[in-house]
Amino acid sequence: MASPTVAANAYAALSRIMETGGAEKGGQKSGGPSFGALLKDAVGSVMEAGKKSDAQTIAMTSGKANVMDVVTAVAETDVAVSTLVSVRDRVIQSYEDIMKMPI
Repeated sequence: MASPTVAANAYAALSRIMETGGAEKGGQKSGGPSFGALLKDAVGSVMEAGKKSDAQTIAMTSGKANVMDVVTAVAETDVAVSTLVSVRDRVIQSYEDIMKMPI
């Protein structure tokens, strides 16, 4: 069982991590991007795939695109959305597992 001091230190460490965005470890900057930046990039790539799919669909309706291009764009969007949903589900599951851990 954790003592109140250990719990207070854990909460203080978490507070410092949240304030810095997780970018510092031991007073040094980490080399990689933060989790928030990675998540933002992933959502941005899904949005770009959706925009490309929409543009291909509009081009096909006006007779300027091939059906295969539209099908490919829609399939890429489907894969991107499925991947994002899988990552989201895994993050939620991880959060729930962490919340079940005793302090």
